[in-house]
Amino acid sequence: MCAHASRPAYTMPDQTRPHEFVRTKEAEPETSDEPPLFEKCHRFFDPSNDYAKLKQADLYPYFRPIEYSEGSQAVMDGDELIMAGSNNYLGLTSDPRVQEAAKDAIDKYGTGCTGSRFLNGTLDLHLELEHRLAEFMDKEKAVLFSTGYMTNEGVLQAIAGRNDIIFSDKDNHACIVAGTQASMAETRRYQHNDMEHLRGMLERAHEEKPNAGKLIATDGVFSMSGKIAQVPELLELAEEFDAALMLDDAHAIGVIGPGGRGSASTFGRKDDVDLITGTFSKSFSSIGGFAVGDRDVIEYIRHEASTHIFSASMPPSTVATVLKCLEILQNEPERLERLWDISDYMREGFRDLGFDVWESESPIIPVVVGDMEQCFRFWSDLIEEGVFVNAVVPPAVPRGQALMRTSYMATHSDEELDRILETFHKVGTKHGVVGTNGHHAAPAE
Repeated sequence: MCAHASRPAYTMPDQTRPHEFVRTKEAEPETSDEPPLFEKCHRFFDPSNDYAKLKQADLYPYFRPIEYSEGSQAVMDGDELIMAGSNNYLGLTSDPRVQEAAKDAIDKYGTGCTGSRFLNGTLDLHLELEHRLAEFMDKEKAVLFSTGYMTNEGVLQAIAGRNDIIFSDKDNHACIVAGTQASMAETRRYQHNDMEHLRGMLERAHEEKPNAGKLIATDGVFSMSGKIAQVPELLELAEEFDAALMLDDAHAIGVIGPGGRGSASTFGRKDDVDLITGTFSKSFSSIGGFAVGDRDVIEYIRHEASTHIFSASMPPSTVATVLKCLEILQNEPERLERLWDISDYMREGFRDLGFDVWESESPIIPVVVGDMEQCFRFWSDLIEEGVFVNAVVPPAVPRGQALMRTSYMATHSDEELDRILETFHKVGTKHGVVGTNGHHAAPAE
């Protein structure tokens, strides 16, 4: 890989990095009178625990600082890497037009709003983005939140009350789980993507609580598997049992479907979904989130969602970033086409090499490795070879199915894609995940 001639020199601050701390037996804390509440914090660093073992073996893959990033290239610990672990699906974080829009917003509005949308934190930019998003998604109204996590937490807390029931896919993102916990509603979790299990739950709820409000909540694209939700089947069940359907399209809007309009649009059913949420931290190269739906529903959420009312609003530069990314998404459809071509190429490439990629249908392509230690060693070897991906272990995935979560952007070059495949084959063969004949090894029990 070519060095970046314009890349500024980077010097690590003169302090211990968070990912380098390991307690040795000699450094055990002295007995103190602190509250028992904190005992678990100290136990976390015990030398016998996985955390300390991974640190000592220099295999801990999390919280590693990236020193420089531009598109599909990144620098970590001074080494240049191909970035295959980002959610920057459209590759717009380094686009000069996007950066200029953010700078212009700072010049006009300053760096922050210093208040919630409910009080002094609403700018004309926020209203413009809400209008543009509602128009883009063909819905009556949109409401912004300061993060994608807060979007789902706030929507569920606001919309589902004491006499309601939420039906939640077991593989839903943590922000949906947090929303179900924040709401006063009863939550019933159905087996991942299992429509028969969900049907049984809906039938029982209809018999037990016929007057309860019902909401089915699911990821539109599941963040670990890259699998698209069964939207047509979910809509059929919602209609049959008089339930509402909410899709979290964090990994779908700006990624899949006609014009990048998300998971339901893939099936031509976007107009039938009651609530669609999304995030700005992926294809829109910023931070924040939104919900779209019918006017009264969205305005109710705007006035009832604690995460909207009691949080400072999105800073001007992030709103301007999203507006510019949305404009580029609509004006340059070739970006989506390139992203889809890349996804198909990499999915087929991994399978041809003998890797298990589950049922991926998106730019998220998991590569199953095996047990946790093997996963971390696999990750470390990929980094050594110049490829950055994300190591995912239980409980985020089933035992024996620890994986490398790879994800792709429209700006990856063909050369980078081939380099990723070649590196995976080399490391996969070394660790016995794939054989030299291209067959996938059986996962660990």
